Amino acid sequence: MTVTLEEIKSKIRAIKDFPKEGILFQDITTALKDAKTMKAMCDYLYEYYKDKKIDYIAGMESRGFIVGMPLAYRLNVGFIPVRKPGKLPAETYRQSYELEYGTSTIEMHKDAVEEGKNVLIVDDLLATGGTACAACQLMKKAKANIIGVAFWIELNGLNGRKKLEEQENVEVVSMLKY
Repeated sequence: MTVTLEEIKSKIRAIKDFPKEGILFQDITTALKDAKTMKAMCDYLYEYYKDKKIDYIAGMESRGFIVGMPLAYRLNVGFIPVRKPGKLPAETYRQSYELEYGTSTIEMHKDAVEEGKNVLIVDDLLATGGTACAACQLMKKAKANIIGVAFWIELNGLNGRKKLEEQENVEVVSMLKY
């Protein structure tokens, strides 16, 4: 049985004023608890990228891990965790960025990806594009090729796609748009 994008969208709940007032949070946990919906979400990105030449999936902490690990497994490629500061034990590249509700920093091991390798960056949600742009900057520091940036959800009104396409010159793929 095939699950439609509308059916997936119906399983994602919106939570008002989380993590702070004025934010409408799209919560994927309600979709992930349904096995058929979760499979359809994972399969969506797999189908899009299965014929691309990808060496690694880079997932941004923490929900990017949920997106990235099954996709890396299905594509038979390695996985690169992009984490908050102080969570990785070896030498790291570091990049700060702005969120819709503050600022943050992410890191990646310097030996996570070899120069010239093809990397797909993933996360659950695209809002302002700050985290994804920072992940692109990490890959550029490592001299990796960015194949694209992929999301399950994109929030249209916050211009994250435009920022990624214009500033980072990358293809953006999203399954659902709000």
